[in-house]
Amino acid sequence: MKIEFENNIIEFNVQYGNRKKLSLHIDLLGLITVKVPKDTSEEMIKSAVERHGKLILEKLHTLAKARETPKPKEYQDEGKFLYLGKEYFLHELIETRGLNEEELKKNLKKFYFSSCKKIVGERINSYQIQLRVKPKTVEVVESRTKWGSCSSDKKITFNYRLAMAPMEVIDYVIIHELCHLIHMNHDRSFWRRVGSIMPDYKEKQEFLTRYGHAMTL
Repeated sequence: MKIEFENNIIEFNVQYGNRKKLSLHIDLLGLITVKVPKDTSEEMIKSAVERHGKLILEKLHTLAKARETPKPKEYQDEGKFLYLGKEYFLHELIETRGLNEEELKKNLKKFYFSSCKKIVGERINSYQIQLRVKPKTVEVVESRTKWGSCSSDKKITFNYRLAMAPMEVIDYVIIHELCHLIHMNHDRSFWRRVGSIMPDYKEKQEFLTRYGHAMTL
């Protein structure tokens, strides 16, 4: 959903559930989630977001400024890191007791590598079947510039930092690279094939463009 507030468009996701009150959350990436009781009307939800419009815009502005001058990551129990699109305290992702900063950094990177391998391994097969393709090898690597790549000899790689993205964004990158097994360039045929599996792929592209720089260690 979205509303217009003071000449700004505020976009937000809505989660319906067994709850008594409406609550609003803004994560590190600036993604807004409104959690509401099952029977809440669209009008009531938009009205609630509008009431908090000023605070939301202030928070989004603060987050945008922080992205321009990123704050060093805090490698301690209460330091926050992204995993599958959500924020977690460091101690929720890895064991932290008795470890120094260097050890924590090393172990966290290992966590993301192993998580990315597991997620890609679990999700790539169904898309291979749909696209009728099979890569020669699939690897998880470290890259500063690419979320995934596909070589002419059918070797596919994925950036370990993808484990920080929401699952549907990971799926997009998987589909994107598998489609390169059919079309090596980014011509119309390529994007039509991507769209045949994921019609809203442009939203996933936009997510990586807007928030990819925040998905770092």
